[in-house]
Amino acid sequence: MSQTVDRALSILPLLAQGPADLGQVAERLGVHKSTALRLLRTLHEHGLVYRQEDQRYRLGARLFALAQEAVENLDVREIAHSHLVALNDRCGHTVHLAVYEEQEVLYIDKVESRYPVRMYSRIGKPVAITVAAVAKLLLADLTEPERCVIAEKLDYPMYTSRSTPNAAAFLKELAVVREQGWATDLGGHEESINCIGAPIRGADGRVVAAMSVSAPNVVVTAEELLTLLPLVRRTAETISREYSGTTRPKKA
Repeated sequence: MSQTVDRALSILPLLAQGPADLGQVAERLGVHKSTALRLLRTLHEHGLVYRQEDQRYRLGARLFALAQEAVENLDVREIAHSHLVALNDRCGHTVHLAVYEEQEVLYIDKVESRYPVRMYSRIGKPVAITVAAVAKLLLADLTEPERCVIAEKLDYPMYTSRSTPNAAAFLKELAVVREQGWATDLGGHEESINCIGAPIRGADGRVVAAMSVSAPNVVVTAEELLTLLPLVRRTAETISREYSGTTRPKKA
């Protein structure tokens, strides 16, 4: 990176801490005021910094607009997919990625199990919202009033004897999921299928997606599947860091 670009970019995190005058910018960069002024003028022309009436500089509105646009165009599926495949390579079980949209939880990616017994889930298909681990993770991140409204509107089909029976039980489970940071579906949708999941978070800490590992009892017991929880959570944390920009993706 050229020295000029490096210096210009170094101004942005400085101004993120609050407005600064020309002297403060020059001192932080270790350059003459004329150099700092030239860099600030360039950033100002592009809307990345703004000069206030008191002659101090702050971050410009254009920078916030670019940041918002970047967030809106992030494709969590594209970022997560290689990590889901790597997780599948290690454990061999079905791996899902899901999001909450338009009052539904939808699968947006799936890596098939390498075992002969497979799940019938498909990308684009809504999940059983009152029992699925990914649904619990996504809804648990909502505010308490939002959770209450949604819980009261849902139906509670008893898929199995372990299904969530009513709104009160669902809200109680969401509170537990919110506190512990992971979720399970141990035979709640299908008696023979168990699932564990973890949240994927954006830069603001909010849950943007949820991932899970599922397997039938004939392949692995619920207790054995739960031993994979640390691995699942580490994978979700890795995706979260890459999605939020706190770590750089590895080069291909």
